[in-house]
Amino acid sequence: MKLVELVAYFRKGGSFREFCREQGIRDESEVVEIYAEEPVNINSVLNFFPIEETGGCVSFEFNGRKYENLFDFFYFLDVMEGAKSQIELSDLELADKIFAYAVKDA
Repeated sequence: MKLVELVAYFRKGGSFREFCREQGIRDESEVVEIYAEEPVNINSVLNFFPIEETGGCVSFEFNGRKYENLFDFFYFLDVMEGAKSQIELSDLELADKIFAYAVKDA
């Protein structure tokens, strides 16, 4: 899944609990982090890890693939809540804004 697909999922009304169930993620984790497969760009494949697995590391390796932390799911859900009023933005435009913020703040 890429960031634009994640944005589209939640813009269409998807819930965190349902998303976690579909992805096999424990939604009762303290924090679920969103990582992008290296090399990190807007089209990177995302993976989702409980902080208990990553220890909050910026870089994380899983199944022989290297990932960089973008942000946690709580941040992403807050952004998606705030973006409800920005209907003029396409999913890709919103994903670009989120990605740019993640890269600048990293």
